[in-house]
Amino acid sequence: MMDWTDRHCRFFHRQISGRALLYTEMVTAAAVIHGDRDRLLGFDAAEHPVALQLGGSEPRDLARAARIAAGYGYDEINLNVGCPSDRVQSGCFGAVLMERPGLVADCVAAMVAASPAEVTVKCRIGVDDQVPEEVLPRFLETVAAAGARRFTIHARKAWLQGLSPKENREIPPLDYPLVLAMKRAFPGLHLSVNGGIATLEAACAFLGRGLDGVMIGRAAYHAPFDILGPADAEIFGAGPGPDRFEVVERMRPHIARHLAAGGRLHQVTRHMLGLFHGQPGARAWRRVLSERGPAEGAGLEVIDAALAPMRDLAA
Repeated sequence: MMDWTDRHCRFFHRQISGRALLYTEMVTAAAVIHGDRDRLLGFDAAEHPVALQLGGSEPRDLARAARIAAGYGYDEINLNVGCPSDRVQSGCFGAVLMERPGLVADCVAAMVAASPAEVTVKCRIGVDDQVPEEVLPRFLETVAAAGARRFTIHARKAWLQGLSPKENREIPPLDYPLVLAMKRAFPGLHLSVNGGIATLEAACAFLGRGLDGVMIGRAAYHAPFDILGPADAEIFGAGPGPDRFEVVERMRPHIARHLAAGGRLHQVTRHMLGLFHGQPGARAWRRVLSERGPAEGAGLEVIDAALAPMRDLAA
């Protein structure tokens, strides 16, 4: 979810669900070590629980990055072994590491030794011509022995040659039965499933079949209230959460602080376009935020203008 799940997106999602675990964009270990750490790693305390997703393949660098990140208070440090982009492959990390489980184990062992926060792994079921039924159990066994107890499995292969990152999210067939079989084979591991899950109902079905978690990416971004709105009650047994209008009100102080610090309205509101997904007037909400949000000097009055027809329709 690079360029998507930044700190403003996560703060927005947290106003909808108080319990769902939120993930950052993937950040490379080198960027953490050499870059602007506050910009890359800083987050609002309201975002907890939140996990940092790291990319890399050098154990020493990943250990250093994990130690630095843990100092920022992340609840989890996640190693990405699933991203299929060319940029990631050229750096020998992401999904290409499915071919090198021993190296992943070395990375995890170094991170576990360096970080007080739990170290987890996100992976694919295999890449290219690998046989997932053979590769995935060996991968889980090898990496678990290095200290990882929680894995999120994207239930597709990644084709490193010939498919774009977008195609790798859509073309390789999903193999949910294999992920379920891994839970039966490794009952002591915390296993979550990812890939192609578009509704909270589908997520609950996987939990009902014995999986420990479900990761939802783009569906939760494009229709956040549909996915996250009922999640605290249906999955975590909490009371009813805020409605869509209350979520907007909760965002106002955050937006005001961002504007006062010199930020632009659109940097926040671009993540809020899907809040009224499927509701009467949703198109007008998106249009006002999209057209007026990026303008120089745009402020909370744009939120008011976008919200007014929604209130009229809800009355």
